[in-house]
Formats: sequence, C-alpha cells, structure tokens
Amino acid sequence: MKKEKRTRLERRGLLVLRKGDEKREIDFELDYLTSLNPQARFALMLDKSRELKTNLEKNGHRTAPAIIKRK
Repeated sequence: MKKEKRTRLERRGLLVLRKGDEKREIDFELDYLTSLNPQARFALMLDKSRELKTNLEKNGHRTAPAIIKRK
C-alpha cells in the first residue's frame, strides 16, 4: 500500500500493518484515545456499549431467564 494512503487511513483512526505488531497496535490505540477530548471519548464508549448490547440481543444473550415451574 502506498505511504500516502496509509497515512490518510491512520489519520482517520485506522492502522494498516503488513505484519501483526502488537506493540505498534497498542501504541496507535493509546495515541488515538489520548487525542480525543473527554466528550468524544465518552461518546465513543457509549456507542460501543450500544453496539455490544445490540449484538447480545441479536444473539439471544440478553433475554430474561425463563422461570421453570417444578412439581
């Protein structure tokens, strides 16, 4: 991938690596999160919480447990 396209993607919050590099991934994530102001960070956190909730509901994990009547 061209260097100019890679830097454009990194500015948008997407890291592009040829090989998996855990240290660079963590550094990139921390740099991205520290660049956000608190309001944007909370908005991101709430969006991810809503996304997780919808995925759980879609897969049937947020339903109330059924009451089993015993004799």
